[in-house]
Amino acid sequence: MSSAMQELLSILDLEKLEHNLYRGRSPKESWQRVFGGQTIAQALVAARHTVQPDRYIHSLHGYFIRPGDTAAPVVYEVERTRDGGSFTTRRVAAIQHGETIFSLEASFQVDEDGLDHQIPMPADVPGPETLKTPAEILRDYGDAVPEGVRRYWARERPLEIRPVILEHYTSREKLPPTQHIWIRTTGPVPADRAVRSAILAYLSDMTLLDTSTFAHGRAVFDRDLQAASLDHAMWFHRDDPLDGWLLYTQDSPSAGGARGFTRGALYSRGGRLIASVAQEGLIRLR
Repeated sequence: MSSAMQELLSILDLEKLEHNLYRGRSPKESWQRVFGGQTIAQALVAARHTVQPDRYIHSLHGYFIRPGDTAAPVVYEVERTRDGGSFTTRRVAAIQHGETIFSLEASFQVDEDGLDHQIPMPADVPGPETLKTPAEILRDYGDAVPEGVRRYWARERPLEIRPVILEHYTSREKLPPTQHIWIRTTGPVPADRAVRSAILAYLSDMTLLDTSTFAHGRAVFDRDLQAASLDHAMWFHRDDPLDGWLLYTQDSPSAGGARGFTRGALYSRGGRLIASVAQEGLIRLR
C-alpha cells in the first residue's frame, strides 16, 4: 500500500467530538485548498456514523460554498433529518473557522430487490495496460505538458489515473467534450462497504470538471482560468470491491455563464455500472 493510500484511509477515520459532531483533517501533503473529493468523502463518513448499519448510501448532493483551508481541521455537524422504514436522510455541514464551507444531503437505504438494468460500458476503450502512466507521460512529453499538470502528475497520490486521450494536456486544440479515464487505488481497499463508498465519492471528483474545458482548447490548470467545483451529485447503483481498474466515462453537455456542467459514469473492469455523477463548476476567464 502506498503512503498516500494509507493517508487517505487515515483522513477518512474521523474523530468523534460529540453527538452528531465529528472532526476531520487534510493530508499532510495537501493541495493549495481542500480537495473537493476529500470534503465529500469525509461528510459522507460523518453522516454514515449516524445511520443504522443495514442502510447504505444510494445518493448524495453537495454544494461547495467556500474554499477549505488545508492547515485547519474541518468539523462536520450532522443533522438527523429522517429515519424512515427503509430510507434514512442526513444533512451535513462542513465547518471551518466558524463558517460552512460545504453542505451535503445524503440518503441511505436498506438493500432491496427490484427491477435491474444499466447502460452498457462504452465499447472499444483501450485497456489501462496499453496506456501511459503519469511518469511515462512526463518522460515522453516533457515541456509540452503545462507546469500545473506536471506538478499534479509528479506527486504521490492514493489514486493512479491513466487518461485515454492526452491531446487536451499538450495542445490548445478544440476537442469534443468527452473523455475516458482509467482509475484505481494505489493500495487495497478495506472490505467495509461504508469505507468503499467514501473512497468512491473521493475519486468521483477527479478530472471531472476538466472535461467542460475541452471544447474550448483549455484545461483547468491554465493560468488564465479560474476553476472550482460548485456542486456535486452522485448516485450509487451497485456495490463493488474497488480491487482493480475502474473506467470513468465523462461528458460535458453544456458550458455557459462562466459555468461548466459535466456528467460521469463509473464502471467496473467487467462492465458493471457502479455509480453516476453530475457536477457543475466555475469556469471563469480571468
